[in-house]
Amino acid sequence: RSNIAANLAFLLAAEGQRVGIIDADLRSPAVHYLFQLNEAEITYTFNDYLEGKCSIEDAAYDITPRLDARLTGRIFLVPSLNQLGQPVQQLSHIQDAELLNIGCQRLVKSFNLDAVLIDTQPGVNEKALIAVTVSDILVVILRLNQRDYQDTSVAVDIIRQLDIPRILLIINEAPKTFDFNRIKAEVERIYKCEVAAILPYVEEIMILANQDIFALRYPNHPLTTMLKQVTAKLVA
Repeated sequence: RSNIAANLAFLLAAEGQRVGIIDADLRSPAVHYLFQLNEAEITYTFNDYLEGKCSIEDAAYDITPRLDARLTGRIFLVPSLNQLGQPVQQLSHIQDAELLNIGCQRLVKSFNLDAVLIDTQPGVNEKALIAVTVSDILVVILRLNQRDYQDTSVAVDIIRQLDIPRILLIINEAPKTFDFNRIKAEVERIYKCEVAAILPYVEEIMILANQDIFALRYPNHPLTTMLKQVTAKLVA
């Protein structure tokens, strides 16, 4: 999930977009690892913003220069950290939703952003739904197993009640031997949502071990092409 969010941010920036990405998974933050932003380089975090210790701008890091690519856009990351010995903070209150909404608006205004991506905690719960309430487009990522089917069904029902303008589904880590066209048609029939992509299981992602951006290292890989198709749907 974090891998997909980070790669989409990179590909949007590669197309000239100015992109913000907020790591709102306060329990298991991972986006800063993917962009190789060391914890020692991080002064303020999304956690600090929620606690009133800094502005959202103070917690945003322009990570574009550290990427080995000629990006025509920019990427501003608002990381979270789960520090040892400190209680894990969670998005769980109306105030947090308001802070997230205000934070997104300020990021857009301060850094002239075209889009803000929010990487949420997995699953259907209050923490994840906080981010949903401020979204124009929601991307639900699921795998082909019974638990994800059930969670996605619940999530889509709740999301529809919140009047989110667009819902897209991404099926992740699908076995390459499966009939992707049949799966797409069946999933769209069940959930009545567009399947933006079916991403196959790819060993190269495992090799990167959540320490790099796949689309940057493998620009000509079929998976990168699929992710580009998702970004086209996001900006459509």
